[in-house]
Amino acid sequence: MTKKVVLMLIIIILSFSEVFAQANSSHFEIAFQKISEFIDRDQKQSFKFAVFLVENAYLDGNLPIKAFQEDIDQLSSVIKSINHQSLIEYSELDKQKIETYAAIFKVMTDTVISRAGQTVFINMPFMYDFEDVFGNEDWSQMFVSKLLATKKGNCHSLPYLYKILAEELGETAHLSLAPNHIYIKHYSRKTGWYNTELTSASFPIDAWLMASGYVHMDAIRNEVYMDTLSQKESLALNLLDLAQGYERKFGIQDGEFILKAADRALDVNPNFINALLLKAETQKKLFEDKMLMKSIDDPNTLMQQDEDARTLFLEMESLYVRIHQLGYRQMPEEMYLDWLTSLQEERDKYLNKSVPVD
Repeated sequence: MTKKVVLMLIIIILSFSEVFAQANSSHFEIAFQKISEFIDRDQKQSFKFAVFLVENAYLDGNLPIKAFQEDIDQLSSVIKSINHQSLIEYSELDKQKIETYAAIFKVMTDTVISRAGQTVFINMPFMYDFEDVFGNEDWSQMFVSKLLATKKGNCHSLPYLYKILAEELGETAHLSLAPNHIYIKHYSRKTGWYNTELTSASFPIDAWLMASGYVHMDAIRNEVYMDTLSQKESLALNLLDLAQGYERKFGIQDGEFILKAADRALDVNPNFINALLLKAETQKKLFEDKMLMKSIDDPNTLMQQDEDARTLFLEMESLYVRIHQLGYRQMPEEMYLDWLTSLQEERDKYLNKSVPVD
């Protein structure tokens, strides 16, 4: 097959996939608009609906909202049923809030038996799913709906569900970022800020997050990692999930939707590392596509011939410099899995002994 024929096939395939994406991306556009509105309104329970919109878009509108809500309602009922029990010893003024956190943690990480009249309910704990941790084979592995259906999740869906449940019960739960990772940060009058890790059912100290060597001090100083996300920043994280789901389903296409989502997230926080990374990686792939389409192997040659490509490359280069200056260091997936395993096997080593929830 000649080079010209191969190029023509690539053009045909890209054109077909673009038409397919346009015909099937309406759910993504609707989700983008709704989540953008949530960001403007900054409402507490909007995170739950944003998560639903993201997952429903990827599933072509086939995620029943009634079933999604019923699963959350059932868990909320179980949490309420044990919230009056003495799960912890705590007497500070924020006792009610901390007891709610303890009940959520208990329901998510332990077997809980509850009653409703004569009916006995047994709620099994959620477990970490080590299969396809990053959703490389199946993006729905990252979903809260998948977690609810299978009782297995990861460092994306588990903290998301925890936050949803906390907000259903009238409390606040802050998401926090580390390389390849999301966890929960809480504040108590007795302990101050502390970490809640759903992947290992523990409360690790900050040193655990630093232990991998991939949380650079610059990233902490610039509030890139190990800081609390505001409600707006959590919703912006949903937009990035939406963009990643779009890419998994349709490819990058012309990059418009993905870059739009990244830019909207950067409107919320100009130093939002996940948005900067998504934007830079998208621009990199768009530049590589231009090289492929024009059968050019040398980036400098393409930039000399195509002013748009030159602008794209320079902006991408600037973003990568900025990302590095903010303190981001790439953590290999294999190392992350080793790190996660060590947390589960050596949990006592990183345990925060002062946390009131136990």
